[in-house]
Amino acid sequence: MISLEQKIELLQLIFDTYGTPEALAEHLDLAVEMLFYVEEDTFSRDELQEVATAIRGVVRVLRAG
Repeated sequence: MISLEQKIELLQLIFDTYGTPEALAEHLDLAVEMLFYVEEDTFSRDELQEVATAIRGVVRVLRAG
């Protein structure tokens, strides 16, 4: 479970670096798009799908908050 200190640190990072959770979500959406253009044999399909799933989960939380 994430501690209160970790939550505060994450929020501070988001606001200091991106300004808003929505701005970070936009960057993460772009990262997901970039995954579609990774050269073959760089990562396995499963690895790419796991990363995309993790990013989409974070995006969903950022947009809901």
